[in-house]
Parts: sequence; C-alpha cells; structure tokens
Amino acid sequence: MAANKVPGIRAALCYDKASARNSREHNDSNVLTLGGRLLTRTQAEEVVRTWIATSFGGGRHQGRVDKIMAIEQRYLKKGTL
Repeated sequence: MAANKVPGIRAALCYDKASARNSREHNDSNVLTLGGRLLTRTQAEEVVRTWIATSFGGGRHQGRVDKIMAIEQRYLKKGTL
C-alpha cells in the first residue's frame, strides 16, 4: 500500500499467474508485491516469472494508466519530480 504513495510507482499484489499477467497487461504495474504467507515458494516463482515476462498491453488500457498518472500529477507536492 505504501509503495503506491511514491510518484511513478504502480505496485500490484499478485497471488497467481492471472493476477500477475493482468497487473502488467492492464495496469502497467512496475512493482510486484507478494504475500509471504499466501504462496508457496513454487507458486511465488511462477507469479514472478509470469509478471516479468508480461508486457503492458497498451491500447484500450492506456487510458486507465493515463488517468492514474493524472491523479498522481494533480496531488504531487510542488517542487517534486
């Protein structure tokens, strides 16, 4: 939760390969978070591999990312970034 307060960060909690894929394709996430007690080591490795291998889809998803970045810019303190 705190990571998303940092300008430019789009952190996603991923708990399976589908959430990892969607967080990258749809939201252009650039930070992956994992629940330490939610996944086995094997599951976590699968999620990480999927997240790294997935690119942002752009297209119809770009508008959502643009809206996120606009909100971020609106609330940035003056003089930062």
